[in-house]
Amino acid sequence: MPRPVIFGHATRLIGQGIRYASKFRGGGSAFPGLFMEKLDPGFVERELSALPRGVVVVSGTNGKTTTTKMAVQLLESQGLKVFTNRTGSNFVRGVAAALLGEMNLKGELDADIAVLELDEAHAVHFVKMVQPKYSLLLNVMRDQLDRFGEIDTTRKMLTQLARATTGTVVLNREDPRIRRISQDVEEGTEVAYYGLSEGLRSRFPSDDEMRDNRTPQQAENLPEASVALTSFEGTRTHLMIGDREVTTDINLYGIYNIYNAAGALALTLEIMGEDADEAALLAELSKVTPAFGRGESVRIGDRSLQLLLVKNPAGFRLSLASATGEDYATMITINDEYADGRDVSWLWDVDFESLQHGGVDVVSGTRAYDMALRLEHDDVSVRAVNTDLPSALDEFVRGSGDKPMRVFCTYTSMLALRRELAKTTEVADIG
Repeated sequence: MPRPVIFGHATRLIGQGIRYASKFRGGGSAFPGLFMEKLDPGFVERELSALPRGVVVVSGTNGKTTTTKMAVQLLESQGLKVFTNRTGSNFVRGVAAALLGEMNLKGELDADIAVLELDEAHAVHFVKMVQPKYSLLLNVMRDQLDRFGEIDTTRKMLTQLARATTGTVVLNREDPRIRRISQDVEEGTEVAYYGLSEGLRSRFPSDDEMRDNRTPQQAENLPEASVALTSFEGTRTHLMIGDREVTTDINLYGIYNIYNAAGALALTLEIMGEDADEAALLAELSKVTPAFGRGESVRIGDRSLQLLLVKNPAGFRLSLASATGEDYATMITINDEYADGRDVSWLWDVDFESLQHGGVDVVSGTRAYDMALRLEHDDVSVRAVNTDLPSALDEFVRGSGDKPMRVFCTYTSMLALRRELAKTTEVADIG
């Protein structure tokens, strides 16, 4: 039996009150969304189904948050009002919490379209409530296998997302598991691709290539990519849009985010169609800044501290490869909360030899000693192990001399670090 409107209105107001209060705890809380899930389970479906341009879902193992942020900015550069789950809380309850934060007290959401980052497993539940009009699928890597099972299970989850998409599915053609999803979309749903030039393929190994230490090879007879990354030098980036080369600057940490930009651009072009303003899109790409914790930098005095989210072997390896160890003071914080993944054995699939020269100043988090042991096996020196994150951060900042600082951190430790940093320096609001 449908809930009375007055009940839904009252529930929403309470949820908004909880959402407002949660911001004072540092932001990032999905508890208001959990409240709405329990008392008004139709809330997300009801609100998102009313958007005139529908819903876009971005999913995959790595790069969801930054790619979603890029897609949002690109669409806004085209004049659209975009709702998104800005905190990176990519479960359904995170979407509900974000809705509460964006709606006014009358329950109105001022948006044309929603662009949502969704966890692979929770995307399956989401599409049972709301069918996306567009989806962008990035990659499949081994990630938190205690939650998702084998890698092909993750591919099947993404396949269900693609099958539920009613308009266009945009696929990473260089990932063989993602590329094969094109065979499973429903009749009437369009498929588009983004990709790499052959010369860049060796820079972006697939999961199997990374696991087996194989030289990355580009597959034969690939479908045409609507957007392809062809080359980059520093931030200067060259792309093919169809048969035309274009150039822009992309000021993001890590080469993988340059590739993700090609996916975000391909998605935006599909959504905008003939109305796309290409010049505005390329100009906007140069303005994109890192999503929180994904290469985000804060200032501590006259030094920078960079937060680098790590959650699986591929992401950690790519982050390590994006900066030389001797240039930075380094801290690593590893937690094992649910949002991080309980099983941290994936750390043994990461090669830490690049840290041998400079070592690691401080290791912290609930699994600090597991991390320190892993570093010892790769002959990486560790100056201090401190499981208390606030005091570990203070120890790191005070003891790192005049070097720029970087912290490789899992999700919940990244949120905790941001709360600590916000006490003494300016940290962007994610609430």
